[in-house]
Amino acid sequence: MTQRKAIQTDKAPKAIGPYSQALLAGSTLYISGQLGLDPATGKLAEGGTAAQARQALQNIMSILMDQNMSMHNVVQVQVFLTDIGDFAAVNEVYKTFFAEPYPARAAVQVAALPAGASVEILATAMKD
Repeated sequence: MTQRKAIQTDKAPKAIGPYSQALLAGSTLYISGQLGLDPATGKLAEGGTAAQARQALQNIMSILMDQNMSMHNVVQVQVFLTDIGDFAAVNEVYKTFFAEPYPARAAVQVAALPAGASVEILATAMKD
């Protein structure tokens, strides 16, 4: 049976529900959806969806770094937006965090997100 380990770092926001910040199963790291919450203040990044996306991706990067990984290890990303019209703005931020070959990805519009966020991003990474 694959060993599972809950991951928690203070450099990313604490889970706001009954779930792990991330879960390491074998060599795969499953990162829970990250909002654009500043881990120091617990508040959403100011500046709209792009700023929230930047903070969410920074939170993902912090969780990866805690496990001696980088954005290079990410193989899949899922982006949830309350307004699909923000897709282009999020892409502009997204491409500053990833290089080719880009992870597989989906982006969908949802009715609402926790804490009044406009974007939530989750990722799956593999250790080299």
